[in-house]
Amino acid sequence: MSSASSKKLLVAALSVACLLVLAPGAWAQSSSTSGGATFVPPPPPPAKGALVNGRLVAPASAPRRVKQVITAANRIVEKPYVYGGGHTTYRSGRLDRGYDCSGAVSYALHGGRFLRSPLPSGMLMSWGQRGPGQWITVYAHGGHAYVVVAGYRFDTSMHDRDAPGPSTGPRWSRTLRTSSAFVARHPRGY
Repeated sequence: MSSASSKKLLVAALSVACLLVLAPGAWAQSSSTSGGATFVPPPPPPAKGALVNGRLVAPASAPRRVKQVITAANRIVEKPYVYGGGHTTYRSGRLDRGYDCSGAVSYALHGGRFLRSPLPSGMLMSWGQRGPGQWITVYAHGGHAYVVVAGYRFDTSMHDRDAPGPSTGPRWSRTLRTSSAFVARHPRGY
């Protein structure tokens, strides 16, 4: 075999290898008619909501309970930070004068019927299921808690510059924060 033929054969083999690496889905789907396994791509991540005047607008594709969490959180946006705030029972139906981190997270989760009563940050560390969720993830450690819903962070600290209201208190943020010191938890199925 000549050197030119060897190079052409090598280029052809590399081209086929690249196609198999770069387009396995198309190859696996086309092979399903001959008895091979069908390639099923992973589901796309949920659509992100949008911030309007500091309130999160839920994505249309969000499940009903996720939208309820967002609605509840939106009710307390612009409330000030108050240590211990938001830890009263929910039976009165009235808003507290202010919310601390776990009180704000608890109030939002209660809106989606994920909590019956408020939990402090330490207890949120073992609430729900381990790891991040698809729509809702609570991040907690013994001294702080926040929740990410539909790709936005609801937190009482580290706000975006354009977040409305006082400098502390429950707010939505476009930016996520480093979560290595936090435990990630989520409600089952969300």
